[in-house]
Amino acid sequence: MTILDKIVKRKREEVALAKEKVSLEELEKYPLFGRSCYSLRESILDPLKNGIIAEYKRASPSKGIINGSASVQEVVKGYQEAGASAISVLTDQDFFQGSLTDLTEAREVLQIPLLRKEFIVDKYQIAEAKAYGADIILLIAACLGTLEVRELSKYAKSLGLNVLLEVHNEEELNRSIFPSIDAIGVNNRNLKDFEVSLDHSYSLVNKIPADFIKVSESGISDPATIQELKKVGFQGFLIGENFMKTKDPAGAIKEFAGQL
Repeated sequence: MTILDKIVKRKREEVALAKEKVSLEELEKYPLFGRSCYSLRESILDPLKNGIIAEYKRASPSKGIINGSASVQEVVKGYQEAGASAISVLTDQDFFQGSLTDLTEAREVLQIPLLRKEFIVDKYQIAEAKAYGADIILLIAACLGTLEVRELSKYAKSLGLNVLLEVHNEEELNRSIFPSIDAIGVNNRNLKDFEVSLDHSYSLVNKIPADFIKVSESGISDPATIQELKKVGFQGFLIGENFMKTKDPAGAIKEFAGQL
């Protein structure tokens, strides 16, 4: 069983428990459920922003604790002030030490799109994302079938959410493209063994149709890499660990963005 298999198995258990505590109908009554979402496309293409989707994460299955002390609100405010186009917040508890509370706290201080970074396997999690303040949800092709991608993305769009589809190879890309998706991210990290290579982005960029926002995810630690990825057609760049592993993630992104 791979790490991804373990995460998905645990996720299904979590969703079943969450549904017992709070129904979908109750989620729809949460104050944030009715808010209009910020547009990911507009924010990524905004010339006053830098295209970075800056991530807040405390830990990961491959690295353990990355940063257990930095405050969510201080970090994401710093990301926003540095010109980030969007913010990603991990909400998985068991493997990444995140929570839905982190998402709501981030929402309170942001005026840019917010992504719920999660392993989504059920539409209930999408309703949760809306109820806790997200603008964007992530659908990971590696743990979803074609019909699941289609149905979950359509449901997200019905709630006004933006949809970021994450793929790792051409097979996942070809079976997962639907009009209900806004952006396609190439994860340079293989979720089965956690190895990272930017070659995945370079090999897939021209295979992603031009009507989708193109995002390169993971393994980006140098401003020069962003310039190279822009040249080949990427518009968005998801970066988390590079900033979070420092004592001052907000300071780290400001220095990084200043070199772009």
